[in-house]
Amino acid sequence: MAAGSASGQTTQKPTTPPGAPASAAVTADRPSIDRAIAAVFPSLVRLTVVYLDQQSGREVKGVLSGSGTIISADGYVVTNHHVAGRPKRIVCTLSNKEEIPADLVGTDPLSDIAVVKLHPDTPRTFPFAKFGDSDALKRGQPILAMGSPLALSQSVTSGIVSNKEMIMPASFGGGDDRLDGEDVGMIVRWIGHDASIYPGNSGGPLVNLSGEIVGINEISFGLGGAIPSNLANSVVKMLIRDGRVRRSWTGIEVQPRIGNGLSTGALVSWVAEKSPASEAGLKAGDILLKVGTSTTDAKYAEQVPLVNQVLLNLPIGQPSSLVVKREGKDMTLSMTPIERPAAMSFPVEERDWGLAVANLTALEARELARDSTDGVRVISLRPNGQADQAKPALHPADIILDVDGKPVRNVAEFEAATKAALAAAKRPKLLVGFDRDRDRQLTVVEIGDVASADPPRDARKAWVPVDVQVLTPPLAEKLGLKGKTGVRVTRLLNSGTPLKVGDIVLAIEGDPVRATAQSDEDIFATTIRRYKSGQSVTLTISRDGKEMPLPVTLIDTPTKASEMRNYDDKVFEFRARDVADVDRLDPEFKDVGSAVLVESVAARGWASLGHLNGGDLILSIDGKPVDGIDNFIATMTAIETKKPVSIVFEVQRGIRTLFIEIQPAWK
Repeated sequence: MAAGSASGQTTQKPTTPPGAPASAAVTADRPSIDRAIAAVFPSLVRLTVVYLDQQSGREVKGVLSGSGTIISADGYVVTNHHVAGRPKRIVCTLSNKEEIPADLVGTDPLSDIAVVKLHPDTPRTFPFAKFGDSDALKRGQPILAMGSPLALSQSVTSGIVSNKEMIMPASFGGGDDRLDGEDVGMIVRWIGHDASIYPGNSGGPLVNLSGEIVGINEISFGLGGAIPSNLANSVVKMLIRDGRVRRSWTGIEVQPRIGNGLSTGALVSWVAEKSPASEAGLKAGDILLKVGTSTTDAKYAEQVPLVNQVLLNLPIGQPSSLVVKREGKDMTLSMTPIERPAAMSFPVEERDWGLAVANLTALEARELARDSTDGVRVISLRPNGQADQAKPALHPADIILDVDGKPVRNVAEFEAATKAALAAAKRPKLLVGFDRDRDRQLTVVEIGDVASADPPRDARKAWVPVDVQVLTPPLAEKLGLKGKTGVRVTRLLNSGTPLKVGDIVLAIEGDPVRATAQSDEDIFATTIRRYKSGQSVTLTISRDGKEMPLPVTLIDTPTKASEMRNYDDKVFEFRARDVADVDRLDPEFKDVGSAVLVESVAARGWASLGHLNGGDLILSIDGKPVDGIDNFIATMTAIETKKPVSIVFEVQRGIRTLFIEIQPAWK
């Protein structure tokens, strides 16, 4: 949501319209402000969350920062779902700067509320804040917003309550701002306020001058928006008790009434087929007057969330009465709600297929007009991965229904079929049946990892360890060598060569070096390769304006990067190889002993989050020197077996060394 602070994500806050009152003009007496801060500030936390996502067929990680409040002495913390709802690791920084790990207790994307639990090394009690009554707020009432804007240390801003019934206007997307498929505005009417909040304030408390939490800050679009504490508190209690929120599903969607003919009721805009409401006889166009004992009224859009709350809070599996007006007559219907399913399931990376898939939820199946939730939905594919190279290739939104003739009803069965196939063959070719739109299609996918063979070594050739530039005609003339051809030495790559920078090589064993244009730069090296390594050849050179013979002993060409054995780490997602001779020609690497060179680091993997970079030299791991690629592979394999909390790489980056800590979440 708008007030979250994630890597690569920012939210622009619109400028204050001309003439609008500034929050600084709103004042409350200083003692009241001090008491409110003293009551809540010690319970503030900044959450740093490593979260999961999927991109291009692979699981990726990101880091975001948000805010939260400790609400119990044993360390329960309330925050937003969009901050902590998909965590791989959570660390909470208390107001005294102490860092404590935390686990997700439960999360609710529909209300954008999550609860995490602090886990200190030894049991202890924490300062905590209490919820207040958000219904008691009044427009113009002073409030304080607390949190960690822009991931800074905890801070406080002040303002007033501007609006107690704020909804997302159509100009800001209406109900299109969804979290994991859920429209938060379906049940939330935000408390609008003008206390400054920024990315990173998400999940922090909105506080009254009595020192009570009256809202959970979530959005900012001109005004700040906080989830009312009465709604948040009810969700928090369910999350702590059950780890999730159970709601009823009726299949009813409502909108504000049209026209002025009625003084109460909400217009039923849609009734889902085969839903409890349709089986009860409810129809689109009915005016919903009463649900159970609650009167429903939605003349304005701001009232719709309250009607939805009533419908979602009906007892699951128990008959409830509905009173509707149809064609001018009141009717009473009986309806038995069922449990509302999740809007979407989280994607899972299937590395052996090169794709990410997810289970179909009942709501997704209904949207796709499917009769059941059987199958797995393709979310994304790795470019040039196994599924992308199939003929025909799989596409996002395809529904995989069977693998080698056996039905797969969900991700668990899909993974079981994958495991069985790989146990029977290293690179099995599987017949895959899938739906694309309304078409039932087949393809063949060859799954499994392609083992990379050790690269072949090039045949060693003769070499003079220098870099050169072509002696072009203008350059020759200026150097007093008009009419001559050859190359000029620009760099010595080996201290043992008798050549010097500035020498001009005119001939090899009496044969002129016929290089005259920039494109002739390779002529010298190509000619040298005709001789044998270890052989002595006589070069004719010009040095300090004098032409002279110079015997040079040829050596082997250096090993290249393409000849080095490499290793792909699939857990930390980076690629490393042995250091080649050509690498050591770089002055930065010339004194490096045993090490491996990082060739590439996958974006948003564990190595990337630890700030390992391509081009880094890994010198040691957890204090133990790296002795070539074989030793490196053995060390990384042992790490994957032991699963330590953190791994420390000593790396050389340029002329400097530094230590990089990588903290994978193994569970």
